[in-house]
Amino acid sequence: MSKNQEFYWRRLHSLLGVIPVGLFLVFHLSLNFTATGGEEAYNNATGLMELVPHWLLLIVEWVVIYIPLLFHGLYGVYIAFTATPNVKRFSTFRNWMFVIQRFTGVFLVIFIAWHIFQTRIQKALGAEVNFNMMEEIVANPWMLGFYIVGILAATFHLANGLWAFLVSWGITQSPKSQKIATYITMVLFVVISIVGVAAILAFV
Repeated sequence: MSKNQEFYWRRLHSLLGVIPVGLFLVFHLSLNFTATGGEEAYNNATGLMELVPHWLLLIVEWVVIYIPLLFHGLYGVYIAFTATPNVKRFSTFRNWMFVIQRFTGVFLVIFIAWHIFQTRIQKALGAEVNFNMMEEIVANPWMLGFYIVGILAATFHLANGLWAFLVSWGITQSPKSQKIATYITMVLFVVISIVGVAAILAFV
């Protein structure tokens, strides 16, 4: 792969990680958060998706979610096993963030594949995706732990990935702006982590 091609592939990877994959993650966790209001609230919120024509929902899922997610995940794994921390340009803290970003990326490929298997594929096979399904999944303490780790990995990956996006797209160029972006993205990590973990615990 030429340097020119790699530059554009990385830009596309970065962009898709924020739009639409990152936005979908926030939407998905927010939708799951309705479970804190009880079984009826969650089922009513997720039931709204049934009002969308099946063919249209399939197109939206593949174009907006699955294809971007597949590219971002697979190319991210390639980056994880070929890239090295830039110790000259960034601080030790930023290089640790780089390492964790790569680790969470590889883990999320496994976690998301399993989550899709337990929900979307089971729905395609005739199961109903509702409060009871999620309640049964997290009834296993190991699976609950797996989901909590998966949620935290996803929220960190999004927050830190947003910081990298701002740098790579030239939005935060100065050290001061990058420092401010660090604070903002870490607050984002904490907020959406609370939403995500509270949502999954609501099924317990």
